[in-house]
Amino acid sequence: MNILIIEDEKELAQSMRHFLNQEGYICDVALNFEEAYENIQLHSYDCIVLDIMLPDGSGLDLLQKLKEEHSRAGVIIVSAKNALDDKIKGLNLGADDYLTKPFHLPELSARVKSIIRRRQFEGDKQVVFREIRVYPDEHRVFVNGTELDLTKKEFELLMYLIGNKNRALTREAIAEHLLGDQADMLDSLNFIYTHIKNLRKKIINAGGGDYIKTIYAIGYKFGEK
Repeated sequence: MNILIIEDEKELAQSMRHFLNQEGYICDVALNFEEAYENIQLHSYDCIVLDIMLPDGSGLDLLQKLKEEHSRAGVIIVSAKNALDDKIKGLNLGADDYLTKPFHLPELSARVKSIIRRRQFEGDKQVVFREIRVYPDEHRVFVNGTELDLTKKEFELLMYLIGNKNRALTREAIAEHLLGDQADMLDSLNFIYTHIKNLRKKIINAGGGDYIKTIYAIGYKFGEK
């Protein structure tokens, strides 16, 4: 899951990034309005943590741009204790949640997890596709009642595929989802084939169907025929 942290306090931004990385998220950091907007144009995010006060613009203006461009990212606005009007305006503009500084990092993680689950899977505690049952909060996957031993990347890949079932996904989109902006630095995307092959094998070996289809010269699609 990809997250963009927009926060001009560099130390706080890096603390958030480090904590969320440990929670299994891939995080980019933008320290100002211009950098944030550039990241949003170049990459797709599941959640954006948005500080309202930025040195070169307002986070609320950035939020408005996101909504005008129909961004699918969930947004958590971050504000100071005395910025009640900004919080209300942010929520009215379409933000999903807000946090008041100072806040505890585990609380931030819980809010991010809740938003991603709510947006991708309508808040379900479990995600079911035929004989495949996924528990996102626990990072556990069962096929016909048998638990799969998945790596973190295989789990993230499966969640991404199920969340976009019956859609053609390019290798580039999958790479960006798994690695964030680090994907741009890769010389080859062959690692995706390896993850796909291993995930498909584990599902089939547990008695599941072969739902991952290769689309020549494009990428992959998850779903029934």
